[in-house]
Amino acid sequence: MIESQMLREIHEQPAAATRTIEALVPMRPEIAALAEGRRHVLFAARGSSDNAGLYGRYLLETYAGRPAAMLAPSVFTHYQATVDLSDTLVVTVSQSGSTQELVETQALVRAQGAATVAITNVADSPLAAEADLALVTQAGPELAVPATKTYLGQTIAMAVLATALSPTPTTLDAELAELPRRIAQVIEAGAGVDEAACALAEAMGPTIVTGRGLLLGTALETALKIEETCLRPVRGYSYADLRHGPIAVVRPGAVAVLVCAQDGPLTGPMTELAGALAERGATVIGIGGDDEFVRACGLHVPAPAAPETLAPIGTIVPAQLVVERLAARLDLDPDSPRGLAKVTQTEADSSSDDRA
Repeated sequence: MIESQMLREIHEQPAAATRTIEALVPMRPEIAALAEGRRHVLFAARGSSDNAGLYGRYLLETYAGRPAAMLAPSVFTHYQATVDLSDTLVVTVSQSGSTQELVETQALVRAQGAATVAITNVADSPLAAEADLALVTQAGPELAVPATKTYLGQTIAMAVLATALSPTPTTLDAELAELPRRIAQVIEAGAGVDEAACALAEAMGPTIVTGRGLLLGTALETALKIEETCLRPVRGYSYADLRHGPIAVVRPGAVAVLVCAQDGPLTGPMTELAGALAERGATVIGIGGDDEFVRACGLHVPAPAAPETLAPIGTIVPAQLVVERLAARLDLDPDSPRGLAKVTQTEADSSSDDRA
């Protein structure tokens, strides 16, 4: 079997994670200084970067106690709204740093008083050059269209950002430093990956992906990767949204992918949801979680051990492995999914939307 570029880049992630941690952790004082006196944080992103930003939002609010939200670029680029951002830090996330819509958004929010941070994988990009501060991930060139190591780098940047703005910036450092080794172990073991890919390939009903809280962004990124790379219609839901109606579509033949942390207040509810979906006849694939969660799922793919605060960094990796294997089972090229490019157009003009 020919090894895909996507798989090679998944295997490069432990080294990329180590480089990114070493590059960004020392920047915490600069981040804190830039955010001084600014109470709110907004994230501007598209595609996979939007899912990384969602993790950043949850982590800032739950760990750092900072109000955070996702910014809609069109508010500034199309509606040309006037918004007082003098108490706001705007974090713009783009793998290439050249997404025109986001470069324009960053300039517009700066003009309205925001301090700006760019998270990008390209040091000499327009986004990095024009930000007040650039957090440059160290993933190296990413050739496959699906974002893997660049996305991982973005989640590490989110952890560094949130810890920099928290009262206890170094508390998670030991666990963060261990993550590259634990990610490498999960990649090498590949436990449960084939079985999960087979179940997804044979699904006769709808495929849904769900998570909650800090892992919601990971669930949405998993759904996006299955849809983009494997051309399968997938719905990504938060736990709460799924419970409030869409669970009615779950029936025998459906496959439900549940993304869960090994600890935290939402592990129990996710375990209960796994049981409820199984009772409706769905094949339940669990990624991560604790022992009870594993027992509640029909199939399980282990994730790197990490506290809930850092779980989104490593938990996406087994999901990426499943997606790459699923594409192979469906005789698809995961490196160049049909209809996608590394940077795609947001609209018919020059604006673009990073896959990462």
